[in-house]
Amino acid sequence: MSTEAKAPTAGIVVVGSLNADLTIYCDRLPKPGETVHGNGFAVNPGGKSANQAVAASKLGAQVSLVGAVGDDANGTMLLESTANAGVDVTRVRRSDAATGVAVISVDAGGENSIIISAGANGTLTPADVRAAADTFNNAAVVCLCLEVAIDTVIAAAQAGHDAGATVLLNLSPYAEVPEVLAELSDVLLVNAHEASLFLGGEADVPAADAEAEAWEPVRSQFADRGLQRVLVTLGAHGSVVLDSLARGTQDQITRIPPTRVSAVDTTGAGDAFTGAVAARLAAGDSLADAAGFASVAAALAATKKGTQAAYPSIADVERLRSV
Repeated sequence: MSTEAKAPTAGIVVVGSLNADLTIYCDRLPKPGETVHGNGFAVNPGGKSANQAVAASKLGAQVSLVGAVGDDANGTMLLESTANAGVDVTRVRRSDAATGVAVISVDAGGENSIIISAGANGTLTPADVRAAADTFNNAAVVCLCLEVAIDTVIAAAQAGHDAGATVLLNLSPYAEVPEVLAELSDVLLVNAHEASLFLGGEADVPAADAEAEAWEPVRSQFADRGLQRVLVTLGAHGSVVLDSLARGTQDQITRIPPTRVSAVDTTGAGDAFTGAVAARLAAGDSLADAAGFASVAAALAATKKGTQAAYPSIADVERLRSV
């Protein structure tokens, strides 16, 4: 039985996106040029940053969200849903642009395809980060993704770095990362494909079921790029922690086993994972311990339809961890 996790006492600042998720469910995803019948439709609150903020808040963290929504019904839905989850949304401003949207298809096995339109997210600028400067003062973790402009992400990473917070960068949706952003990032969170793209072929990313030792060249390549702590998610195969700052070489690579569940909808599972990692880092956990906890949180999120409504509480996670 695992040791019960304590709720974080230090804060998390999430800077980034809020989207209305327009989700249609179907037996299988269409091929190019094909039309298939759906069997359900829903409009839900989403956006990677909003999802990560809600996931962390539900796990006991004190979370502030910096972002932008439109002055429309979707914007109102997002502000209400995020605030109802306990997230401070006073730094989410209304924009003249429409609220961002994500058009999502989910098949019978829970797999999905997603297209996003930035909308108001595209209006978030470094000025918004500066206007929210006070929110960074007591932050233990600053959580970032790439659904907003890269200069805004850099400004937020700089604010987090200057405040002494751990800067957690989720490299999704994938984009080339300027050197300054890599230097400001304390923890990089990527999937295997994103890891391969980031390294540019300098190291072969091992198969998802490879032993920990096979990841040594990847750890070394990330370290050479200035990224000492990297968390690579491997879908159904769990994740691997590459921590070049670990004291012993045996602790620099840690395989995190998957948590087996019957998946219904995997749409927001990655964001649940990121939010859970942020929450546990804010609570003082090691990166490996945070990843183990996040594995369970993400698995639980995949057992229900939707994103934020599917995210577990800290009690839900501890219940499954104790089984």
